[in-house]
Amino acid sequence: MKKKPILIVDDDAGQRRLIQFWLEEEGHQTVTASDGNAGLKLYEEKSPRLVISDIRMPGLSGLELLGRIKGINPDAAVILVTAFGTVETAVEAMKLGALDYVLKPLNPDELKLIVRRAVELQELTDENRYLRDLAGTALRFENLVGRSRKMQEVFELALQVARSDSTVLLIGESGTGKELLAKAIHQNSRRMGKPFVTINCGAIPENLVESELFGHRKGSFTGAVTDRTGKFEAANEGTIFLDEVGELSPQVQVKLLRVLQEREIDKIGYPHPVKVNVRVLAATNRNLINLVEDGQFREDLYYRLSVISIPLPPLRERKDDIPLLIDHFIAKHSEHQHLPAISLEDETLEALVRYNWPGNVRELENVIERLVVLSKGKPIGPEQLPPEIRLRKTPVSNIGLALPEEGISLEEVEKEILLRALEKHNWNQTRAAKYLNISRKTLIYRMEKFGLVSPSEAESPSGNAHSSAGE
Repeated sequence: MKKKPILIVDDDAGQRRLIQFWLEEEGHQTVTASDGNAGLKLYEEKSPRLVISDIRMPGLSGLELLGRIKGINPDAAVILVTAFGTVETAVEAMKLGALDYVLKPLNPDELKLIVRRAVELQELTDENRYLRDLAGTALRFENLVGRSRKMQEVFELALQVARSDSTVLLIGESGTGKELLAKAIHQNSRRMGKPFVTINCGAIPENLVESELFGHRKGSFTGAVTDRTGKFEAANEGTIFLDEVGELSPQVQVKLLRVLQEREIDKIGYPHPVKVNVRVLAATNRNLINLVEDGQFREDLYYRLSVISIPLPPLRERKDDIPLLIDHFIAKHSEHQHLPAISLEDETLEALVRYNWPGNVRELENVIERLVVLSKGKPIGPEQLPPEIRLRKTPVSNIGLALPEEGISLEEVEKEILLRALEKHNWNQTRAAKYLNISRKTLIYRMEKFGLVSPSEAESPSGNAHSSAGE
């Protein structure tokens, strides 16, 4: 982010220029004023990080300027300079809140050291204020709800990233909440209150992407009937979110790299580049490393974008969060639609948790919104779910069977699956058969084949595998 300047106020033009030269030699940006009134006006306009002011000036004196500035900002850092130092003046300056009091003639090394310490103190004050504000308003993630370990890791990393100005690459499948996370990072950063501009790089025709990002001048190409401000310029002082950044053409990738390196844009038809102060957050659902290896994405741009990478897990990898998300979306859409909150039957919730959600959180929200709108005030049964969720079975590939090197008995695997299904349903044969997608008759046959009986039947001398446990 652009550093705030140091304000120099002195009615002696030679002294002003000398202090300005010394400070700019140290890499500081400066603004100057020739009297106290002009200095006060500049302070209100520029909010400088530090003020260096002469005491004796026509009009508003340095001490009066100090008092007025402290009235605007009690934390303001002001250094007073005078050729007529007295104990009384020094005491009054300290009482008014001056950070330091320096006598003329000025020693450049002494002044540079005082300024360096003052700037460090202000940066520490700003950081403490920022952390206090952040503690008072917890990081908001809106629809990014989750208590799972994976989501807590995402939240913790996002909280750290929000405090910086670094470029961030959000990686995840469609519907995992990349844009929501980008907004949360912006809203909890020092750029909060400044523009947050989103552009979907994959949704704009290739011949218009450059104009959308950087802008153009009227008449610079066919169809350019007016001047256009690009997204980067619109996001100045704020944040730009480049969604699906992997879709950018090689030509636009080159220009984006220049923006990240030089912090300036080349508007189509403009003779000179335009400086921009923008934080870049990017997102992709593609594997950019593979694109780099295939020559479809620039390696140098990839490293510029991925200074910090945050992977968002798909919903199927954090199923513990599904009930929490369901409650969140029921409350959200019931309020939005002015409808009573719905409830779900146990089997409905079980089906929602079992489903693998290829569309991730976005798909889940759409389903819950549909249920809220179509509900008739009764608990939602599984028959009201979309067919793909109601009938969906967990793929065998997701069970996670580990096959040993020395081989395995297929019959032992079948026996183990039967046993676990029966135990899962408290040895209710009808429910276990339904769970395994076989008939009850087939289940009983296989139970007899492997000699499987419920614990209660095993204790009875006359028990058998298809007794009262059936229904």
